[in-house]
Amino acid sequence: MPLYDYKCTKCGHIFEVQQRISEEPLKFCPQCKGPIKRLISPAGIIFKGSGFHVTDYGKKEVKEHKKPAKKSEGKEISQ
Repeated sequence: MPLYDYKCTKCGHIFEVQQRISEEPLKFCPQCKGPIKRLISPAGIIFKGSGFHVTDYGKKEVKEHKKPAKKSEGKEISQ
């Protein structure tokens, strides 16, 4: 269940309430019984890794340095 922040417009009291999304918002302050408003709070987001999709999951470039072909040493065997 999400937490909702409320602020009383009369006394300024700020408090949190755990409510279901389907429940009606509260209307009165528990301290002074004045009118309250639901506050908009930022969502809790956690970034892991370096924080960018491109660097964490993007297609990695394959850089291969070609080595010169080795020359065979010795005698060639013919059949």
